[in-house]
Amino acid sequence: MDRTAEMNSTIPREEWLYSGHAACAGCGAAQALRLVLKGLGKRTMLVIVASCSTPIAGNFPFSAIKVPVMHIAFEAGGATGSGIRAALEKKGIEGVNVVVWAGDGGTFDIGLQSLSGAAERNEDIIYVCYDNEAYMNTGIQRSSATPWGCWTTTTPAPGMKTLPKKDIMSIMASHRIPYAATATPAYPQDLIDKVKKAAKLKGTRFFHILAPCPTGWRFPSELTVKLSRLAVETNVFPLYEVIDGERTIINRTPKGSPVREYLAPQGRFSHLSAGDIDTIQRNIDRNWERLKEKAENTQHS
Repeated sequence: MDRTAEMNSTIPREEWLYSGHAACAGCGAAQALRLVLKGLGKRTMLVIVASCSTPIAGNFPFSAIKVPVMHIAFEAGGATGSGIRAALEKKGIEGVNVVVWAGDGGTFDIGLQSLSGAAERNEDIIYVCYDNEAYMNTGIQRSSATPWGCWTTTTPAPGMKTLPKKDIMSIMASHRIPYAATATPAYPQDLIDKVKKAAKLKGTRFFHILAPCPTGWRFPSELTVKLSRLAVETNVFPLYEVIDGERTIINRTPKGSPVREYLAPQGRFSHLSAGDIDTIQRNIDRNWERLKEKAENTQHS
């Protein structure tokens, strides 16, 4: 069932990310940040973990972001968000969204310990991982979010990455947090509605947002939204929610397009053989069936 069509809210017109920011043309991270801030509005404090988003926001004393921002080290996202929430509570300030904004390096890898600690304590924060599947800001090095078979500067062909992408949603769901969801810039209403939904909840809320990177993925900048959409329609990146770590809800039934349509425009996969693509397709099909099984088993919970 395509639940995206059922969502009734509209995209807010007010902008909280100014034009003139320092993102590359077609940056998926900037598109995602713009939409997240639209969903949350002005009562938001943003913690930016060291990543591409650090220079995107601009150099002090200037900022391209219209809400308070704190820039922090790679490993400190969960801890800093927790500290800001504690300070707000101590001062009796309510109704503020504390949002940690981190890349896959600062979430899947270096920041996972801090994030896990915050989730285990069920800190009242929203943690957003924008996933461009490598350490893009420091030179396109592989992370544990990098897909199998992918080129990076530390996995150059023919020595492509031979391990699968870490399943960060399952890791976060295992903490039994109130809410976890996936999203992409290609479905802005879906993303904004999920953000608004999360803002009404208490405790740790987690977002995994696919953010295509033209520079690191090696594709023309005008294809960012198209690739975001193809990731969903090929089952590479399904749109779904996990409630309380138990109930899985699939938000969009994809077309099931062949994965080669998603891989072909990206130079980072240009070295793959037909056999490699078949392997990726089998893995995607298996993961999609597992996700559907989870959703079917928990739909009445």
